[in-house]
Amino acid sequence: MLDLVNSLHSTGVHVDIDLPVIAVIGSQSAGKSSLIESISGITLPRASGTCTRCPTECRLSHSPEPWKCTVSLRFIVDEHGHPLGQARNECFGEPIFEKVEVEERIRRAQRAILHPSTSSRQFLLGEDKDPADRELTFSTNCVSLQISGNDVADLSFRDLPGLIASVGTGGSSGDIDLVKKLVTSYIEKPSCIILLTVACETDFENQGAHHLAKTFDPEGKRTIGVLTKPDRIPEGTSTTGITWEEARQDERDYFSSTSPWSGLDFEFQDHLGTANLTERLSMVLSDLISKRLPEIQTELQNQLQTTEDHLRRLPMPPSTDALGEVLQLLGTFSRIVARFIEGTPEEDGLLQSIRPDHEVFKKAIRATAPHFKPSERDKTTDQFEAPGFISNEEAHLIPEDNEQAIYIDDVMDRARKAITRELPDNYPFVVTQQFIVEIIHKWETPAKKLFEAVHNTLVHRVKRLIRTHFAQYPQLQSNVTAIVTDFITSSSQSTLSYIGWLLNLEKRPRTLNEHYYADYREKFLAYYKGCRAQSNDAPLIGMLHSSRVSGNDVVTRIMTGLTELGMHDVQPSDLPKLLPADPYDAAIEIMAGVRAYYQVAYKRFVDNIPMAIDHELILSMDRDQALEKALRMGLGIGGADGSLRCAEYLQEPPTIANRREELQKKKARLHTAKKQLLELWL
Repeated sequence: MLDLVNSLHSTGVHVDIDLPVIAVIGSQSAGKSSLIESISGITLPRASGTCTRCPTECRLSHSPEPWKCTVSLRFIVDEHGHPLGQARNECFGEPIFEKVEVEERIRRAQRAILHPSTSSRQFLLGEDKDPADRELTFSTNCVSLQISGNDVADLSFRDLPGLIASVGTGGSSGDIDLVKKLVTSYIEKPSCIILLTVACETDFENQGAHHLAKTFDPEGKRTIGVLTKPDRIPEGTSTTGITWEEARQDERDYFSSTSPWSGLDFEFQDHLGTANLTERLSMVLSDLISKRLPEIQTELQNQLQTTEDHLRRLPMPPSTDALGEVLQLLGTFSRIVARFIEGTPEEDGLLQSIRPDHEVFKKAIRATAPHFKPSERDKTTDQFEAPGFISNEEAHLIPEDNEQAIYIDDVMDRARKAITRELPDNYPFVVTQQFIVEIIHKWETPAKKLFEAVHNTLVHRVKRLIRTHFAQYPQLQSNVTAIVTDFITSSSQSTLSYIGWLLNLEKRPRTLNEHYYADYREKFLAYYKGCRAQSNDAPLIGMLHSSRVSGNDVVTRIMTGLTELGMHDVQPSDLPKLLPADPYDAAIEIMAGVRAYYQVAYKRFVDNIPMAIDHELILSMDRDQALEKALRMGLGIGGADGSLRCAEYLQEPPTIANRREELQKKKARLHTAKKQLLELWL
């Protein structure tokens, strides 16, 4: 099982999955290197200081074969610190069969780790000397030692750089935090057994490594503390040159004969010495692996599924046929726009969105109806009421004040002033025309406001379509937005010209809808005359305005008499026309004519303006594939360099490309780890 976990570590999947591992941590000068040497039986480099600048993985395995050590480099990040897809394992030289050769090989391997842009062979075969300039001060990539032999225990652990409190010569101000983050990346995981080394000569509570371990393992359930340097070796004795076997025997003799260690109870004697520590670590690691392997299998599968889901949620990668891809995108977008401007049943569709603007426009035009009052300015007291035949159109638009009122004497005064060579009782048509033109002038503002509202809605909605459709390709999206905006601007200019043309048409009163005009003129004529008579207290008019007019005996007798005279089409509302002549009859004629023409003109205008905007501004986007043609021309994809341009348009945002690469690398790691698990365990 230890071999299986080691194989999983080799894939680099430990960055994704919590794999069992023993991490040796400690502050500088805590005796960590001596501990590693005692367990592994090898000598670590000390003079250069590089031994503490990258993790060192020690894979120990018992074997009947002669002692052997294989050194390799494991890269999990590139020279810029970006994660690799799968860990890259490089064998660093031939296997070593003599322990004395290991120290130099490790020293060279660590140099290669700290200079990732230089070929590792240069450090393997070159001079055993540190370069003048170091590329990296510390690295998460590691040196891996595979040691086997008949005197080697089955164990695996990581020797991590010692925590530092200050930066030495050639160091960086960020090295302190860098080392802390490196150590944290291991010990924060629940399956990491923390082998905490603390020198006996120091205050345990003041050790930075102890505080860090307590942060991530506050109850100490996965922390094994190791006290180092229980003896004070006299200066110079470290170079006397004894074998590892002699050193282990000296260790046993020391603990059995030196107080206070020799006086400990038997149960605590098992916690003294390298052999007992190695046995304890092997047992703890084995138990953890047995517990974690089934969980690792499940976690691998879950992580793989999650990673694949995240990849599926990303946009598809750019096509190798860039020109074909862009043409397809433009064609699809044009069809979406065509369907969009034609109208969709959705609540927030384009036509649904501009319908309230149409209502506002229609009400604004209706509100320009001339507010004629068939009474003199100095005699008006009654509030004006809309005639019954148009009450459904304008009842809510009648102004509450008289500021907009046009009184009958004002109309008469204007008519008299307009007389030139006319005969008596004849008034020029220009009076009627002036009133109509004044009304038409008021239509320009509502018409342009409607255009602006529809234009803004169209631009907003089309830009939203562009953002959705071309979201994967920001550069293409930006260019399409600019081209479509220019296209709509061009259509806007022609639309405004057409609106101006329609307004100019209305300034010359004319209609072929003679029946409709005549019908309204007669109704307004009767209405204004009736109002005049009512103000003069004519009883007939009072009865005609009564809600019970149809049941009034007087009115009934009048209507019967008219029928007997052969006048069959007369209605009660026509009776005011039979009233005696009024000195303001000419003004009433003008008022009725203007008001009747307004009814004809405004109803066609409230149709024509929205239809013109729809035709010139909205529907023009799909007429003769105009928008798609404009997009192709604007993007410049029809020339010899069309494919090259399209490739530039389809460049993904770095964030998406990086995210896809990251997920693909993770997926590759997980697949490799899953394969290793299936081959070696199941």
